[in-house]
Amino acid sequence: MMDLDRFDIEILDILQKDNMTSQRDIGDKIGLSAAAVQRRIKKMREEKVIRADISVINPEEVASQILLFVEVDLDTDKIEFIDEIKNTFSQVPQVQQCYYVTGEVDFILIMVVKSMQEYESLIRKLFLSNSNIRRFKTFVNMHTVKAGLQIPLPKKDFK
Repeated sequence: MMDLDRFDIEILDILQKDNMTSQRDIGDKIGLSAAAVQRRIKKMREEKVIRADISVINPEEVASQILLFVEVDLDTDKIEFIDEIKNTFSQVPQVQQCYYVTGEVDFILIMVVKSMQEYESLIRKLFLSNSNIRRFKTFVNMHTVKAGLQIPLPKKDFK
């Protein structure tokens, strides 16, 4: 894990809000040169602190999408079955996020589909044909109130 200092944290905070902010503007805001900001960003990308530079697309503006939250409960907790289902979920493009969790269920999936017919097809492929899935429960998003994409960054006492 990379040891982040005050400047790294401030750079990450700015980039999370707008990754199109110029390195010169970042430097002006935090008191570094554009070249120093560039070196730090490059290092954070190499160290995988910054995993990706992406554009977040509003699905309502490009196509009709249905956002689903799915709880999945496995029949057995054998590691080979868990690894197999993790691999399966990670290969399905409609599965946008997959969390292996504690509690009453084993996985929580966030999925995006174009129609309920597409989801029914996925249900058959992913859940109903897998003998290790005990049950699943689906929640359909009616309205996104908040969808946070920013990681709360540590506010350390930097010297």
